[in-house]
Amino acid sequence: MSPSISHHGGATGVTGSCHRLQIAPDRALLVDCGLFQGEDAVGQDQLEQHRVSFPVDDVLALIVTHVHIDHIGRLPYLLAAGYRGPILCSVPSARVLPLVIEDALKIGFTRDRALITRFLQEVQGRLVALDYRTWHTVIQDHRHHVRIRLQRAGHILGSAYVEVDICALDQTAGDPGSPLRSGRDDRDNETTLSSRNRPQADIRDLPGKGAPTTRIVFSGDLGAPNSALLPAPNPPERADILVLESTYGDRVHEDRSTRQSRLKAAIDHALENNGTVIVPAFSIGRTQELLYELEDLIHHATDPHWQDLEIIVDSPMAARFTQAYRELKPYWDAEAHQRLDHGRHPLAFDNLYTVDSHEEHLQTVAYLARTGRPAVVIAASGMAAGGRVVNYLKAMLGDERHDVLFVGYQAQGTPGRAIQRFGPRGGWVELDGERIDIRARIHTIGGYSAHADQNDLMGFIQGIPQPPREIRLVHGERDAQEALNAKIETWAQANAHKTEVTLAT
Repeated sequence: MSPSISHHGGATGVTGSCHRLQIAPDRALLVDCGLFQGEDAVGQDQLEQHRVSFPVDDVLALIVTHVHIDHIGRLPYLLAAGYRGPILCSVPSARVLPLVIEDALKIGFTRDRALITRFLQEVQGRLVALDYRTWHTVIQDHRHHVRIRLQRAGHILGSAYVEVDICALDQTAGDPGSPLRSGRDDRDNETTLSSRNRPQADIRDLPGKGAPTTRIVFSGDLGAPNSALLPAPNPPERADILVLESTYGDRVHEDRSTRQSRLKAAIDHALENNGTVIVPAFSIGRTQELLYELEDLIHHATDPHWQDLEIIVDSPMAARFTQAYRELKPYWDAEAHQRLDHGRHPLAFDNLYTVDSHEEHLQTVAYLARTGRPAVVIAASGMAAGGRVVNYLKAMLGDERHDVLFVGYQAQGTPGRAIQRFGPRGGWVELDGERIDIRARIHTIGGYSAHADQNDLMGFIQGIPQPPREIRLVHGERDAQEALNAKIETWAQANAHKTEVTLAT
């Protein structure tokens, strides 16, 4: 049979990413297994919606593109369904994935420390950290040679897009082999993944030489080329089938200088009005990028008030991720390393404060609301759907001295989307069952999105030397998918490329 792809989330929305690559009736790969959020989860029984109903016995491996909760949050459900295979991800992702899962367990499952510890040990035992740019054999026998390679995606630290090579061999040829072998063969820069150390041949040298190979690329979430800390993603050298995200397939972000100017303007307003800038941000990725930009603004500021401006990260998880980012400096980009070489500390500067305990959090909210001391508060969740940011919003949305700054995608059905939409009109939002009038100034800066925009996505496609024969659009609202679809089809027709574009269902 030819490989086929089915979607168990992240097809017609932007959350719950979970893509199944069926290689044979008894063999499959799973790419991501995330939670549904916002409108994707509205009106659904959460336990039933997130329950894994597809088969898991034939899944050779779960491949994690990155550790955002909408890409890995269903991992507990997957293991509960009986999945016993490996969890493959990049080296940085392997470092932070347990932190994300621990937080998800505390919020959605249990606070029983013993249960959480046992589950984390189970996850740790299955994690296989893979180097970027290196082929890793998943299975090789007389039927198939399947290998994967992770490439940097530039979305968050550790993010990757996944290349999957499938070579269907003669059913009667060759060594029966073994799935998930381990060892490294320097001749072909390929790693295999199990207890037996044995060199592997490249596909062109396998039994069944000349058998067709198919390369399928799963983009995961691609980052914007101007993201802080991370190098931009490079397109793959080949993709017969490209499964491509389309979160911002219908828009173009601001450039880096514009976004930094707008960030500075929002903070200048807070300084003038003795107010707080509240930034709902995801604990991993967006928070660290903002800290990087804020350090640069403070470093170059001529206004002395900026030197005393408090930058508050009110999220224990964000603080832990920021520490992990510091430990993973080898994966930073050249610009970030240049700052380090000049004695600067982009994620550990003097104006930076972290809030740990819940008691300290409540004291900080009350203090800033009462005193009007200018500050920038970065707190989760990124869509204001829960977490500590909600208390800041409840205390300050009704006060015109303050500003709320959205720097990431706000899914339909989330409080963040409602504030973003109705705030500029003087509307209101419901938080914790309470109606809150919006008098604070509301800003949205698209340039800080961790997702590629329409131009970036087109550049990724156009950078593949031989255009894909099929592009399947996922991870986007329907309007975004349709806009990107139209853009791709116009490009393909203009260049006589025989590329079929489909919208995932």
